Amino acid sequence: MNHSGFPNSALICVETSENIGVITLNRPEKRNAMNEEMITVVGEVFAAPPKEWKAVLIKAEGDHFSAGLDLSEHRTRSPEEVMDISSHWHRATQSVSDSRIPVICALQGYVIGAGLELASAAHVRFADPASRFCLPEGRRGIFVGGGASVRVSRLIGVSRLTEMMLSGREVDCAEAISIGLCQRLSKPGRVQEEAMEYAREVSTNAPLSNRMILLALAQIGEMPPASGLFTESLAAALTQTSSEAVDRMNAFFAKAHEKQL
Repeated sequence: MNHSGFPNSALICVETSENIGVITLNRPEKRNAMNEEMITVVGEVFAAPPKEWKAVLIKAEGDHFSAGLDLSEHRTRSPEEVMDISSHWHRATQSVSDSRIPVICALQGYVIGAGLELASAAHVRFADPASRFCLPEGRRGIFVGGGASVRVSRLIGVSRLTEMMLSGREVDCAEAISIGLCQRLSKPGRVQEEAMEYAREVSTNAPLSNRMILLALAQIGEMPPASGLFTESLAAALTQTSSEAVDRMNAFFAKAHEKQL
């Protein structure tokens, strides 16, 4: 099902497949280079996702997830305008990171610059074996502006990010998996299918459990240990006493009892 309530853009397709939201970058002739219109749509979708969505898949048409930022929009900006568009990107990608439902990215081909910044805001990243990752901004005389300095550094560490940005080199899929840039490796040519299967799987979790996994873990990671443990106790108390958790646990014990008979 297509959604007409979101901004009308031929560059971003927003659909519902059963209870999964599917957001497709649809600019294959430009290798899905990200422009202001595209990131605006992404931000507005995640600001108010349809209530029926239980997970979201972000994918792309064509051979590449995204070859980076559409630099043609940025050749004549003032410093103030650059800060404004960077802040706009930060708000949009933060809305992805703050999503109450799991966000999964299916990555193939080039995942460069702004494309990697969008992917790093997702909760789970699936990578095709032929995918390539790169942050070339330093080689172009500029700096990242869509959140990589925060999100990618938290995924792989400041020292690895520094090396990637200084060299602008391509990181292959095997290295991306080994350093934590991506979590799951797909079979060749099946990254979108496998990412969708995962989205369907996690969509069957209790919504409150998913919400706590996504949001509480992110907060706990920023807390001192004692505060983190206290927050963990609160999350456990809220989830384990919910009506859905009680129903699921009763169903589990009933099934276990049946096997014993």
